[in-house]
Amino acid sequence: MLRLGFRPFYLGAAAFAVLAIPLWVAVFLGYLPWPAPVAPLLWHAHEMLFGFALAVIVGFLLTAGKAWTGLDTPRGIWLGALFLVWLAARVAALTGPSILYAALDVVLLPLVAVALAVVLLRGGSRRNLVLPVILLLLALCNLDFHLTAMGLIAGSPLRALHASLALVVMIECVIAGRVLPAFTTNATPGLKLRASATLDRAALIVTALALALWVFEPLPAFTGLTAFALALAAVLHVARQWQWKPWVARGRPILWILHVAYGWLAIGFALLALAQIGWIGSSAGLHALAIGATAGLIIGMITRTARGHTGRPLRASKAEALAYALVMLAAVLRVGAALISPLWLADLMLAAAIPWSAAFAIYLAIYAPWLATTRLDGRDG
Repeated sequence: MLRLGFRPFYLGAAAFAVLAIPLWVAVFLGYLPWPAPVAPLLWHAHEMLFGFALAVIVGFLLTAGKAWTGLDTPRGIWLGALFLVWLAARVAALTGPSILYAALDVVLLPLVAVALAVVLLRGGSRRNLVLPVILLLLALCNLDFHLTAMGLIAGSPLRALHASLALVVMIECVIAGRVLPAFTTNATPGLKLRASATLDRAALIVTALALALWVFEPLPAFTGLTAFALALAAVLHVARQWQWKPWVARGRPILWILHVAYGWLAIGFALLALAQIGWIGSSAGLHALAIGATAGLIIGMITRTARGHTGRPLRASKAEALAYALVMLAAVLRVGAALISPLWLADLMLAAAIPWSAAFAIYLAIYAPWLATTRLDGRDG
């Protein structure tokens, strides 16, 4: 369990996903009282980012850091300590007090960022140093969230969460741009992709600008510019993905889930653009990015990387393909809940929670035994 970062953090994130959304829906619908010191909506938004998504990102980066450099990332007691800090923060979020929750939650990302940066510098993998920098920026956003939520500084905790989501989306854009073309080429004999480096750079630059405008909400005169930048980002991501010929992924669930999830980025940016001009609320775009893109890429990557690093073939079973479909169904239902009449909100939220939890329960049933035992090929990792 403590040989490599993906093992405890993937399992922890999946287990948390199974439990957290039903809890949130039960509280939202009034079936359960709320025990936590932070408001339920803030808990939900924060914990799906820092409890769920960041656990997967930490597990992935600690695993990828070793693959990129050949050097050991935290393992054994050190890895166990990092995981226990993450777990303790999830418990403190529901039990309090707020200061303990904040202290446990804020400390994890700086520790991981430093550990990853040291490995990358020693291994000469300088092009990946942007990733520990993003982790540190996420740590600052997290600190801002806790300080504003406790009323210790002025500001909006929701803005800190929007900034955190924006940084997570940027990680997805960078990593997907590296792995999706490679995965698609490797899985399709004879396929040659001609990706434009200029288009890739333009997509990342415009995305970063659009998200910055969206997060910091400049003067009302800039609303049109923000909407235009978000819409342009959507178009550029469609064009970027078109270069990767996503249609060749049909019939390969372990690949198509990544392409479908990446497609949600363009949908999310387009919906946020419409929200900027007042046509719809922002919830639809937020959940398109958070569930469709983020959770979709997560379920795809935690199956693919866990298979590879436990010595198993990169081929999804029918049960895993079902888990992929369930996450996508949850995204459609939750985004739909934000777009359809408020009268349907409660029913659609409940309908989205069921496939969401089922998907990650399937993951746990399949992968928990694999991640708790040594690799099939006897190698370390």
